[in-house]
Amino acid sequence: MGQDWLLSFFLPAALFMMMLGMGMTLSVADFMRIGQAPRVILAGLAGQFLLPPLAALLAIWVFELPPVFAAGLLILSFAPSGASSNLMTFLSRGDVALSVTLTAITSLLVPFTLPLFASWVLNVWLNHDLAIHLPLLQTWAQLMLVSLLPILLGMLLASVYPRCARWLMPKMKPASVAFLLLVLIALTNKHWDNMPEFLRMTAPAVLLMNCVALAAGWCWGRLWQMSPTQRLTLGLEVGVQNGGTALVVTLVVLNNPAMSVPPVIYGILMLGPSLAFGLGLSFWQRRLTVMKAQTSIK
Repeated sequence: MGQDWLLSFFLPAALFMMMLGMGMTLSVADFMRIGQAPRVILAGLAGQFLLPPLAALLAIWVFELPPVFAAGLLILSFAPSGASSNLMTFLSRGDVALSVTLTAITSLLVPFTLPLFASWVLNVWLNHDLAIHLPLLQTWAQLMLVSLLPILLGMLLASVYPRCARWLMPKMKPASVAFLLLVLIALTNKHWDNMPEFLRMTAPAVLLMNCVALAAGWCWGRLWQMSPTQRLTLGLEVGVQNGGTALVVTLVVLNNPAMSVPPVIYGILMLGPSLAFGLGLSFWQRRLTVMKAQTSIK
């Protein structure tokens, strides 16, 4: 009972603080960029909502995931990007402005889109295997409370009380990470005996989904004739999912720890491939630029 309370309290609190901190870094200008580069922004948003579910379906098919894990992976695929993709874009010298804009817009859309997509997965596609029904109104309310509301509050705080926002921002991320770690520790402790089996069954699918989504995002950017920096950014925005948001649905709303396994495993394993993709592609692009410059001089 104590661990259930820990999970149901600290997970929404962690996500609320993350989104509040992100909201403090945003302004109306971040949302207005869609008018400055509509083709790039709209293509990026389409890639974020279309490509990860396709990558998840491929992973489910290849590894024949049990229905409950398949549902968890698909719900994860419906929660695009997050603060992690912004950080990875920065470290990889990508287009940070594009990354922030895509993350900002998806953060406003996900509270509305995720419950609909998740409900379809549970009630239509997996109905014959899982007797689970998603309460739409409760899910909408929960996601708005931990996603949309803190973003708007953060933007308002940064606009009205900028000094207070600057003081709070450095403290938001460590606190939210600490809360998330408590959630992971509690969840792992609760299912410690089953963890090796959970890892064996879900880790390959999670890694395949992550790698395919990263590559698909880059290819999608190339299809839309984006610049190399924009393609790198889109690869990270498509390939890095928001595991915390997915856990709100699977763990807090549905109270289904087994369905929460893919988002938890994903949050740990996606760091390696995503950073390797961003840093490796950034290095290769810089090397190509130097080689072209040397060739032109000759």
